Formats: sequence, C-alpha cells, structure tokens
Amino acid sequence: MRWTSWALFATGVVSGASAVSLTRVTENFGPNPRNVGFYIYVPDNLAANPPILVNPHWCHGTAQLAYTGSQYATMASKYGFIAIYPDSPNTADKCWDVSSNDTLTHGAGGDSLGIVSMVRWTLNKYNGDPKRVFITGTSSGAMMTSTLIGAYPDVFAAGSAFAGVPFGCYAGNGYGVWSDACATGKITRTPAEWAAVVKAAYPGYNGWRPKMQIFHGTVDEVLNYTNFKEEVKEWNAVFGYSQTPTISTLNTPVNNWTKYVYGGNDWFEAYSAGGVTHDIRIQEALVLSWFDLACTTGDCFRWGKGGA
Repeated sequence: MRWTSWALFATGVVSGASAVSLTRVTENFGPNPRNVGFYIYVPDNLAANPPILVNPHWCHGTAQLAYTGSQYATMASKYGFIAIYPDSPNTADKCWDVSSNDTLTHGAGGDSLGIVSMVRWTLNKYNGDPKRVFITGTSSGAMMTSTLIGAYPDVFAAGSAFAGVPFGCYAGNGYGVWSDACATGKITRTPAEWAAVVKAAYPGYNGWRPKMQIFHGTVDEVLNYTNFKEEVKEWNAVFGYSQTPTISTLNTPVNNWTKYVYGGNDWFEAYSAGGVTHDIRIQEALVLSWFDLACTTGDCFRWGKGGA
C-alpha cells in the first residue's frame, strides 16, 4: 500500500498521554505468525472487568503515533479501559495485512490473528470483560477494523472505521497486496455478494454480529467514495437490514457531514463527510459513545446479549 502518512495526526491533536506510558509486550502472548508488535496502555485506575479498545494505526504510521495522535489513552485513564496499539510488521510501508486469505479467515493466521492473540492475553491478564472488546482505526487501520469485525465476530463487540473499504475488498494473493481496483472504487458487488464474503470468513458462525460504524469523505482521493457505498451495502446485508436508512441527520457531528442510521436497533450507522479528503478527522467522543466506554458500573448497554 502506497499512501503517505497523515498530517492531521502530526498536528492539531491534543493528547494527555505521554509516550513513556505506552508499554511494549515482549513475552509470548499467543499465536502471532506475522510477528505483529504489541503495545498496551493500562491506566492506573482500571474499571472492574475493564473493556478493551484496539486502535491499529494507518499506513506509514506506528503504534506510538496512534497512541500520541488521539485522545483514546486519555479517555482510558478517565474511564478505566485498556487500550491496545498493534504495530504492523510490514517494514516497507507499515500497512496492515488485509489481503491474505489467512488474515481474512477466522483462526487462520495473518496480522488479524496476532491482534486477536493480544486481546485474549489482555483479557486473561487483567480480568477484562470479553463482552466489551472494541476496535477503531483510520485508513489501513480502518481496513483492519473491518477485517477483524468480519473474521472475528466472536471476539469484538463493535467497530468504528474511518476512511476504509469493505471487508474482503483488498483480498489478494499475499500479505501486502495493493488493490488499485478496490482503492479506486472499481470493485462493486450486490449486497448478497458482499454478505457472502463476510460469512465465508467464519463458516458456520451463527452468533451475534458486532455493531458497526463507518465514516468516509466524499472527495477521498486515496480510497474512492464508492467504497463507502459498498461498505453500506455490505454491512446492511450482513445485518439483514434494508439499504434505505431509517434516519438521516444533516450536519452531524460537524457541518456538511450526514449521519445515516440503518435498521431498527441502532446497530449500524454511516457518516458521509461532505467535501472531506482521505485526511478525515477522527471523532473520539463519538466513537467513545458508540462503544459506550464511559459506562463503568452496572449493565453497560447490551454487549454480549445479542444484536444483529
């Protein structure tokens, strides 16, 4: 994958986290066939049975940049959840493996299995809540978000993807495949075809499907806006929803962005960011609310009780 790093993560973002607070896990944490790097932020005051937020970085990024480039670690300190920052093993461009059959298949390998092993290790070590594991990322990190939501619906409760592509859109013969056809919006499928791609990632799985939230700029010059429309088709089909939104809200969360809600239980929402390029600004507060991470006591939302 060949796009440049994001200026927005280098400027204009205030973070209360310090780089020395991020810890690299070097012990054996489980199957990790691609040697994905494991960095973790554990706040001093953990919630009882803490939730976990996974935040894979973008192409040409690092775990450290993802950590310092957002408010998630600061939020973790406030609400007591744990943040995991994986680091891509792809030294050429630091993009994620979202193309190999291994990474797109439940339990088969690839970068996705390494990240899942981080989650399982963290749940065990810190007595985390297995019903409240979440993932969010931007660009290549958004692709990994969709990959893990599609291939490991038994591990993740919800995902939030900024400027990504549909699950399986980058599928190819190798671990670092650049799909120009996907990036430029030339891969289109019917809703049923997209749903079949997701369901083939975990044959026989009949459990709940994680909540999903997507964002995309209408003038994205790296990953064409067509991918937003295809993602909408894909997840609606997976959830069994109509392709027609139940609610449309203009100018939210910012001017020229439109929020679309699908289905009757607020399980899938999509934000079309008018006039925004690939450098879409992440909306940490909105993501925090979507994951219900401010809930620290009692019955936090309906995680693990079924949804779509």
